[in-house]
Amino acid sequence: MSDSFDTSLPPFDRLSSAQQQRLIDSLDVAYYRHGDILIEAGKPSEQLYIIIKGSVEESAADGREIYAHYTSDDLFDVRSQLESCCRHRYTALEDTLCYLLPKPLFLDLYRSNSQFAAYFDTSLARRQQLLEEAQRQQNLAEFILTRVDNSNIQPCLILPRSCDLHAATVKLQQQGMDAALVEAGDTQPYGIITRTNLLHAVMLDNLPATTAIGEVATSPVVSISKGDYLFNAMLAMTRHKVKRVSVTDGEALVGMLDLTQVLSLFSTHSHVLTLRIARATTVEELSLAASSQSRLVATLFNNGIHTRFVMELIAAVNEQIIEKAFRLVVPQALQNHCCLVVMGSEGRGEQILKTDQDNALIIEDGVEWPGLGDTMEALTHTLHQLGYPLCPGKVMVNNPKWVKHQSEWLHTLKDFARKGTENEMMDLAILADSHAVAGNPELLRPIKQQLHQQMAEQELLLATFTRPAMRFSVPLSLFGKLKSGKDGLDIKRGGIFPIVHGVRALALEHGIEDNNTFTRLEQLAQHKVLETETASNLSEALKLFIKLRLRQQLDIPAGGLQQHLNVERLNRADRDLLRHSLHVVKKFKEWLGYHYQIRD
Repeated sequence: MSDSFDTSLPPFDRLSSAQQQRLIDSLDVAYYRHGDILIEAGKPSEQLYIIIKGSVEESAADGREIYAHYTSDDLFDVRSQLESCCRHRYTALEDTLCYLLPKPLFLDLYRSNSQFAAYFDTSLARRQQLLEEAQRQQNLAEFILTRVDNSNIQPCLILPRSCDLHAATVKLQQQGMDAALVEAGDTQPYGIITRTNLLHAVMLDNLPATTAIGEVATSPVVSISKGDYLFNAMLAMTRHKVKRVSVTDGEALVGMLDLTQVLSLFSTHSHVLTLRIARATTVEELSLAASSQSRLVATLFNNGIHTRFVMELIAAVNEQIIEKAFRLVVPQALQNHCCLVVMGSEGRGEQILKTDQDNALIIEDGVEWPGLGDTMEALTHTLHQLGYPLCPGKVMVNNPKWVKHQSEWLHTLKDFARKGTENEMMDLAILADSHAVAGNPELLRPIKQQLHQQMAEQELLLATFTRPAMRFSVPLSLFGKLKSGKDGLDIKRGGIFPIVHGVRALALEHGIEDNNTFTRLEQLAQHKVLETETASNLSEALKLFIKLRLRQQLDIPAGGLQQHLNVERLNRADRDLLRHSLHVVKKFKEWLGYHYQIRD
């Protein structure tokens, strides 16, 4: 009935064109006044409701317990479509307009389309996978619709047919090219000659270097018009089994495209960035290289690259930048007698955009370091120049608290465990994620070993250690609705931190040495500490929180490192996943409280 229904929204984007048309043809629209009951508990539901505008409350049959609120684009009640009757009551909280999808059609679509059905699976990982697949399809569509224009056309070298093999080789070398077009003759079309052609002509066919290239050129050259789709250029190369095509503008030849270049137009060029970092000889050169990192993140993210892959790649790039800064600032004679470690999200390999500096220095016992304070001040300043903000908590190497000889660090760990207060446990939590990035990494090993030995199976210490994960409430209302303050929804405190810190505590308890939260979750599942589904859901929830926060930071100019999400900017699918993910966090916190006997 309604042509205005948006079938691009998940899960309806999983339907085929024919199925989407059946859905549109079968939809009805219904209006409900404030207080009307849409579905009564214990009664069968004959349709799936999709809210156009308004608000609906899900409650127990007696109305005493509220389960959830639904608003524009939300749908309900899927469970009643798969069962004989509805378990809860659904009441309009205001005048509400809904699409009605008949139950028989919903069940037919559910049974005939596995991807559509999988969206309603309770597995957060599966639902997130479907959304990521949809995003990749969108990025593929953008690739297909990119046109051949001046920004991607390569200039080409055109040589006369009489040019000999030696002269052609020299020209290609001078121009830094690996192919050239050969002028058309009276009866011959344009030809093409490559370095491979030249090599084969001389080495395999034993032709003299004075042979004219017209005799060995390949023709005709496959061409494509300027303004055509880049995807068509790739199709032409594939169909004709060639790696290059010429580009024409009307009758005029304007350039070339090669397969490597077409593919590179959609690559991230991360290898170029790392090469620039490696070649930097001054802080200024390093700063220029580091400044392109945010563009790399945006390119990866906007092309649908998996969040974990982005984090791993950026962690590697950050490590190279910090290690290069260390080598530029710290005297060379001392570089192998100390170890620079990063902590926090950088130490866990979970940083995407540059966050506050969290670092420390371990100095080899017996090493005297005149001017240590000035060097560490310079290193902190240099990292700040490179885009790493100063840490408000002063967890940086310009703070003497975080610069010690190895034996002093070992003594400090014992002191933390002896005192056992929340402050000491938070400092210990910071060190638990330490990762060596420069200098001698062996200096960190005994410190990490002692830290794990001190905390393993220490129930009282671990309870104190874990308590901060329970401090911040999950941003869900009493009715299970997303809860935002005036600045938005605090996803770091309400979602990210409880997972990261709770998993960190469990990793210390069970001797899991890896820093990365996702790897820790996998190992906790392998050790049977967490159910496999629980670990998977926590992993997917954390990825979602990071992705949603990053998306808003990239979308907002000078967005900085704000931790709050603007829920109104999220589409219905993301709101649904966010609500589901926060319920996963809520259950995990309840489990942690029981596991460590924390009662606040």
